Amino acid sequence: MRIRVGIAEDHQLVLEGIRKVIEGEFEIVGTATNGREAIAMASEQSPDVMLIDIALPLLNGLDAARQIKQANSNIRIVFVTIQTNRDYVREAFEAGASGYVLKQSASAELFSAINEVYHGRFFLSSVISERFLAGKLTVPEMNPLKLFTSLTPRQREVLQLVAEGRSAKEIAAQLYISVKTVEFHKKHLMEELNLRTSAELIRYAVEKGFVAQ
Repeated sequence: MRIRVGIAEDHQLVLEGIRKVIEGEFEIVGTATNGREAIAMASEQSPDVMLIDIALPLLNGLDAARQIKQANSNIRIVFVTIQTNRDYVREAFEAGASGYVLKQSASAELFSAINEVYHGRFFLSSVISERFLAGKLTVPEMNPLKLFTSLTPRQREVLQLVAEGRSAKEIAAQLYISVKTVEFHKKHLMEELNLRTSAELIRYAVEKGFVAQ
């Protein structure tokens, strides 16, 4: 039996590119274009391996991966991303990933990554491995990801949806909470991140790579 793979990627061209690279070798059981679709697809199809981008709409890939692993620990997660910051790599594996592949290397490394994680091993993109060894991974003076992951899951959801330009009413409907609760979370986020306006909040989330641009 072929290894069953699910793909979560919001850029259609990238999604089709990944599909073309792997479909001859693996069985693609489903695709998703946002984090919530990824969770639903994983629940419905139970793929052996999920390929997930970090910057997904509605719910970022890191939080989506956590929920997928909590629901089904047998699903192997491989992040396929442009992020080379070591903190993203660490956070990805803490979220339950077994593999981390850079999009620039995906065509050459996805076969190995899927096979390795399916057989219970770990896979790290060669570019990342080389940068680890050479000590050249991007290390910001302040780690924005640590600040982001210190927020509660609900705060991260609100931050992402605000950054995607959704109104308080839309966010409330999406998360099944009141508009007042949305505004409370938004105010707390701005205080927590030392930001003064909604525009700054949106710019922060996009610049740090927490949401798709």
